[in-house]
Amino acid sequence: MPLKSPDPQTSVLLWHWQAHWSSLLAIAVQLLVLGWYLRAARRVAASGRYWSLYRTGAFVLGLAVVAYAVEGGVAQYDRDNFSAHVVQLLLLVDVAPSLLACGAPIRLALQGSSSRTSARVLRALHSRPARVLTHPLVAFAISGATMYLYFLTPLYRWSESHPVILSYVDLQFLVVGCLLWWVVVARDALPKAPTFGMRFALVFMGIPVNAYLGLAVASVAAPLYPAANSLADTQSGGNVLWGLAEVFIVAALAFLFVDWAREEERKAVRADRQLDAALATARPPVAATAEPSTGGN
Repeated sequence: MPLKSPDPQTSVLLWHWQAHWSSLLAIAVQLLVLGWYLRAARRVAASGRYWSLYRTGAFVLGLAVVAYAVEGGVAQYDRDNFSAHVVQLLLLVDVAPSLLACGAPIRLALQGSSSRTSARVLRALHSRPARVLTHPLVAFAISGATMYLYFLTPLYRWSESHPVILSYVDLQFLVVGCLLWWVVVARDALPKAPTFGMRFALVFMGIPVNAYLGLAVASVAAPLYPAANSLADTQSGGNVLWGLAEVFIVAALAFLFVDWAREEERKAVRADRQLDAALATARPPVAATAEPSTGGN
């Protein structure tokens, strides 16, 4: 057992990039996705339809977070420092998916593709597997189960001993994060749009789930991976898991509140317009001007 897990160095966190085959493959895929998104957004704009720069910026930033988590300096410590590994996984399961969801890539595919491709996307979107996986409770259960199984079973120790499995874990966290946050953010095309009540409920449900998991890890009596992590580092990672996850939940609640307030404002504006139209229709016509009288001599 190591006396102490290596402390992350600022220079490594900021400037170091991975160069092994899995990282190079990941960056190649990310560049392909980025190229597709930018070309599709340009096609939509060229056709005269509006595509928000906010959506494009959010998607590009989401890909940048994925790149940093998988290929950046924090990935240098994914087997040596448990706290840094927790930060890496939180970037993949919470931060990156929420930004990617704001970019609405499925909606972009529907608007910026040929009619045949759009039809295929619609069929996949409304297929039974898609409807099941994007059900709010199913997405929440898959996300929570992934985190609990990884940290509270031998799966964590196994993945740390096998680099290929560790790379798969990164992909798994990103995918399950996208399933959940696509529903919470609700900016993209979905088989069924969730209500604001359900979206708020999903975020609130994450509070006890993250808290219990973080406390469970912070209370362990032995390191989860004794070959590389100290007990103090493992317990510190549990506190990081709890604390950062709760900070992100607060940010998500703020996002939802602003989104809900804007939606209520739009509803009020529509209601005012409908009322004005109804009053204009019900208003009696203006009385005709009285005809001038013709006087006789």
